[in-house]
Amino acid sequence: MTEENSANGILVVLSGPSGVGKTALSDRLIGTGDYVRAITATTRSPRDGEKNGVDYHFLDRSAFEARIGEKGFLEYAEVHGNLYGSPRQDIEKQQQTARAVLLLIDVQGAENLRRHGVDALHVFLEPPSLEELQRRLANRGDETEQEMKLRLENALAELEHKNRYDHCVVNSDLGRATDQLIGIIEAEWQRRNG
Repeated sequence: MTEENSANGILVVLSGPSGVGKTALSDRLIGTGDYVRAITATTRSPRDGEKNGVDYHFLDRSAFEARIGEKGFLEYAEVHGNLYGSPRQDIEKQQQTARAVLLLIDVQGAENLRRHGVDALHVFLEPPSLEELQRRLANRGDETEQEMKLRLENALAELEHKNRYDHCVVNSDLGRATDQLIGIIEAEWQRRNG
């Protein structure tokens, strides 16, 4: 990002293992202030109830790869056999009107943003325990035992990256985690805009 758009909304990268509550936390944040969630793109199939353009931009692999060629993503990565990416133009447009744009991505995506010098506030959302994370994943009811095992293995690897983030928030209580994240975003807003 350049100096001229530094007054735009803050890009808040929210990462953490699958099932930690990134979507639930972002939904709560959106209801409390001038925050919006970036809609990322993916090649995975929609889960029950998910809508194209609301939950994700669902693309087939060839359309996704065409956007990569057009430099249409701030970052992209392959995760669990599917491609995920952060649409550049959509996010930059959101930053022009919102105080903060919440970008829910994994540690690989966050690292890609760092490597490309994208200005963002990086927050890692941590589960209270691995047992609780496993319970949350099981309660989703939409994954096979093998998929859940893979997500737990990935969670262990992702937790090793939490020290690369500006802040860590433990999501043991959604209300408390929401308040903590609002405090972090507002402090960053004040720091940037005096």
